[in-house]
Amino acid sequence: MLIAPYQQFAREKLGFEFNDPQLLITALTHRSYVNEHRKSVSEHNERLEFLGDAVLELVVTDFLFRNYNEQEGILTSWRAALVRTESIGEAGRKLDYESLIRMSRGEKQGGDRARQQILANAFEALIGAIYLDHGYDTAAIFITEHITKTLDGIIETGSWRDPKSHLQEVMQRVDSVTPRYVVLEEVGPDHDKVFTLAVYAGSRLVSQGTGASKQAAQQEAAKAALIAYKASQ
Repeated sequence: MLIAPYQQFAREKLGFEFNDPQLLITALTHRSYVNEHRKSVSEHNERLEFLGDAVLELVVTDFLFRNYNEQEGILTSWRAALVRTESIGEAGRKLDYESLIRMSRGEKQGGDRARQQILANAFEALIGAIYLDHGYDTAAIFITEHITKTLDGIIETGSWRDPKSHLQEVMQRVDSVTPRYVVLEEVGPDHDKVFTLAVYAGSRLVSQGTGASKQAAQQEAAKAALIAYKASQ
C-alpha cells in the first residue's frame, strides 16, 4: 500500500503519524514525477514548500530573537546560515527520506547539487505538511530538533560568516595580502559541471576547493583556507 512506508517514516523519524497521510506523500513528490504521471498524480510539493519556508523562517527568527541579544546583522547572518540550502538539505539527508521522494527517472540520475536542492525543497515541504496536519507547535518542535539545535556548531566554526569575506580579513591581517583565486580545472557537461579552484596568498598556495560553480568552489577554497590558518595559529 502506498501510504504504509510514508506512515512508517513518520512514526520512526517524526514520532507521530499524519492524520492526512496524503499531505506527507505530496510533500515528498517532486514536480518531475507529476510530469511523468499526469493521469494518476496531479499535485507536487511546491505549494507546501512555499508554506514551509515561511514557517521555517518564522520559527528560526523567533528562536534567535528570544535567545540571543545580538545586533540585527548578526542575527540575520545566523538565520541565513540555519536556513540555507546546505543546512536544510543536510537535515533532510539525516532524516533519510530520499528513497521516499517521488521524482522522475531523469531527476534520480542528477548530480549532487540537484540532489541537495531536492532534499532541501522536500524538507521545507515537510514542514508545511506538519504545520497543516499537526499545527504550529509541532512544526516548531520539528524545526528546533533538526535546524536550530545546529546553531552552536555554526557559531563555533564561524561558518555563519561569508567565508570569502572572512578569509580576506584573516589573510590581510596575517600575510598583508588579499586572496587570489585561480581556476585549476573544469570537468563535466555544462548542466553538471564541477570546478576546482585554488586560493593563493601572494605566490603561496593556501588551499583548494571544488563546487558546481566557480562561486561555490571559491567558497569551499576559502573555507579550507580558514581551517589552514586556524591550524597554523
